[in-house]
Amino acid sequence: MTLDDLKARHSALLAARYSGTRSVSYDGKSINYSSDAELAAAIADIERRIAALERTSRRVLRPFAVKDL
Repeated sequence: MTLDDLKARHSALLAARYSGTRSVSYDGKSINYSSDAELAAAIADIERRIAALERTSRRVLRPFAVKDL
């Protein structure tokens, strides 16, 4: 999945949770969640995936010199 797909699903899940429904539709598919806890778990999973894709490794290079005497 691409980052844009994950963000679209995330906003669909949040909209469903805030409106009080437990049914989410995106990309022509419909998913029914049995409880709010299950919906919250799906949101947390999507957020973890988004964070993993957005995370970039940043290396800090610190040059140093050694002087042999």
